[in-house]
Amino acid sequence: MRPRHFYPLLGFVVPTVVIGFGFVIPGSCIAGWNDLTIGFASSIVGACVTYVVGVRMAIREAAQSAAPPARPRE
Repeated sequence: MRPRHFYPLLGFVVPTVVIGFGFVIPGSCIAGWNDLTIGFASSIVGACVTYVVGVRMAIREAAQSAAPPARPRE
């Protein structure tokens, strides 16, 4: 995987973390580290893992479809 594959992920994670932990959570009733903020953080981590797995699968499938078909044995 190349760094360019991670640009969309950064475009999701950075604003989510800045807005969530920088503006929304500190001003709400769930301020501080508790079950809800840990759950929010784990949902971001889960989205990152899902993104990386999906990109790896897409790259693998693209490489397989670009390969010439296997010749049958005689």
